[in-house]
Amino acid sequence: MIKIQGLEKSFGRQKVLNDINLEITPGKIYAILGHNGSGKTTLIKALLGLVVPDRGIMEFNGVNIRNDHEYRRNVGYISQIARFPQNLSVLELFTMISDLRKEQVQYENLIDLFGIRKELHKKLGHLSGGTKQKVNVVSAIMIEPSILVCDEPTVGLDPASVIKLKKLLVDVKNEGRTIVLITHILSLVEELADHVFLLQDGNLNFNGTITELKQKEGKENLEEALANMMEKKDRE
Repeated sequence: MIKIQGLEKSFGRQKVLNDINLEITPGKIYAILGHNGSGKTTLIKALLGLVVPDRGIMEFNGVNIRNDHEYRRNVGYISQIARFPQNLSVLELFTMISDLRKEQVQYENLIDLFGIRKELHKKLGHLSGGTKQKVNVVSAIMIEPSILVCDEPTVGLDPASVIKLKKLLVDVKNEGRTIVLITHILSLVEELADHVFLLQDGNLNFNGTITELKQKEGKENLEEALANMMEKKDRE
């Protein structure tokens, strides 16, 4: 379980996260929503250990992760834009990840699932954007992380691969692992998410289920409920 208490972060005079308190438990998919500049990226970077908060506590299974580099071995990350060493082949990338983990890593089934076996000996710099994203997905999931962070994971994927990814994320959840999803595609949120966090101007404006959010705003449509909640907050 991840527990965040009183998390704050500023860049210069701009406060990007303000007293964030939330819990993320195993076996669920959590969606982090919010407009550009709401603090989503900073929160995720803090979770990944890429940003050091000014204040607050972040715990993983009761252990403060502030200076715990070992914690990152439990985290997989599907980034919005895949960036890899251009001179490596796909197979060399997977082998390097496996070697760095110093443990047996299984990725053969994922290679076949996303149909990239023919690309294994191609240099990463020569791949199309969609194929790079498939490699991105495989490289994050192959390590079987306890926590999988997905930042706009469907970008560049063809419809068939999107369907495969959605099923894979549900399978990961059903194995008792945790998924944190950042996306602007609300249909994806509605289909997959068990829980929603809404960030606005660095504040946690909503923490609950999609059903609770709709009921709170008196809307049947998630998009309308979110828009209504965000507009009310902006008027305050």
